[in-house]
Amino acid sequence: MSLKTLGAKIFAGIVHKQTQKWATNPVATQEQVFKELIAKAKETQFGKDHDFGAIQTYADYVSKVPVRDYEALKHYIERVVHGEADILWPGKPLYFAKTSGTTSGAKYIPLTKESMPFHIQAARNAILSYVHETGNAGFVDGKMIFLQGSPELDEKHGVKFGRLSGIVAHYVPAYLQKNRMPSWETNIIDDWETKVDAIVQETIQEDMTVISGIPSWVQMYFEKLHQKAGKPVGQIFRNFNLFIYGGVNYEPYRAKFEKLIGRKVDSIELFPASEGFFAYQDSQKEKGMLLLLNSGIFYEFIKADEFFTENPRRCTIGEVALGVNYVLIISTNAGLWAYNIGDTVAFTSLAPYRVVVTGRVKHYISAFGEHVIGKEVETALKQAMEGTEVRINEFTVAPQITPETGLPYHEWLIEFENEPQDMDAFALKIDAAMRKQNVYYDDLIVGNVLRTVVITKVKQNGFQEYMKSIGKLGGQNKLPRLSNDRKIADYFK
Repeated sequence: MSLKTLGAKIFAGIVHKQTQKWATNPVATQEQVFKELIAKAKETQFGKDHDFGAIQTYADYVSKVPVRDYEALKHYIERVVHGEADILWPGKPLYFAKTSGTTSGAKYIPLTKESMPFHIQAARNAILSYVHETGNAGFVDGKMIFLQGSPELDEKHGVKFGRLSGIVAHYVPAYLQKNRMPSWETNIIDDWETKVDAIVQETIQEDMTVISGIPSWVQMYFEKLHQKAGKPVGQIFRNFNLFIYGGVNYEPYRAKFEKLIGRKVDSIELFPASEGFFAYQDSQKEKGMLLLLNSGIFYEFIKADEFFTENPRRCTIGEVALGVNYVLIISTNAGLWAYNIGDTVAFTSLAPYRVVVTGRVKHYISAFGEHVIGKEVETALKQAMEGTEVRINEFTVAPQITPETGLPYHEWLIEFENEPQDMDAFALKIDAAMRKQNVYYDDLIVGNVLRTVVITKVKQNGFQEYMKSIGKLGGQNKLPRLSNDRKIADYFK
């Protein structure tokens, strides 16, 4: 056992004890975070505008600070971007994480000296939780790759900005620098396909033990490795045993990954965003990710099916229930207040609090009142594939409201790696799984308002071509699992 491996195991034990302290006192931990946030920000412009000095309780906060999305908070953020201090949080931010908004154009999310360390700690602690539970730490002696955006940063009014993954790349601990790949020169390549080709060239002879990234783009890397070497990734990298991912559900990709790798590997799911690092998978045995309650983020939850009603009830961590779909609302030490990040979650455990990401509040299908969410379509596809040789590369779902003939339907656009022998039977299996999960959808089928699922095959690399056509190939970009319109679906017509 190397000194680095031994050190990782000792450190993992220390971090586990620290985690247990706050995880076993969730309500008190969140109350403390809430008090600290309000006290720290009461002299900011936002704090003065919302009378933070008079806030003593959570009820006070709810009465004074409405839930906002980026558009509603934008006039404050623009002042920060233009160089003003003490607007949303004391002083100026360290960085802006630049993201692509669907309605807002470019979005600039502040990262402060208080919030930045939690992004780094959470990623580190996710790995250490794995080490503590499994005892596996040998990977620390091998090479690690993080498929991410360019670490080159621009600057606005004295504050640097770029993609979150590029910003985080500047914070890789010194003890991992020698293990980290790709090189700086490769990492700053803008064109994603060129970048992946360069990463393949740079890594194919290395002892890669940890690979991390969004599954759809890691799959592209694996395919190129396989094409170049003519053998499974697991034979190219014989010590590769840990895949770290976030951004999308891994399950639709799992079968394809295991084929590309040639064997199963352990995985760790992360829930990071520009607005904060919210959760990570702390156990290989339990479902869900540990919600990080002591990371400078105060959480609120609104039932998703009530979110668009007038004055929906906001609840705190001590009031949530298992299995309910919630819109996640955050207030942070980066100066976001009662902020709707757009993600929906459900709790899989209340002791400790673990969540799964169920979708996006804006990514749904309800063209007929069916309220279909991302988790439902992912579960339906997984169940339909069970016990078969079917493998998929990517998929999305859209409503077809005005078909040329027959009843309306949900169109599943799927890029297959291995097609089902009977496509109609496969579609019916998806449909049955959807009906079992969603009573509204079932009622529409029974009532002959909708016909059953229709599958449209997408050609190989078709979704990559689509993402490239809209300037979102690679990096942290993700294909929506479902849409309430046909903007994506019509691209393939």
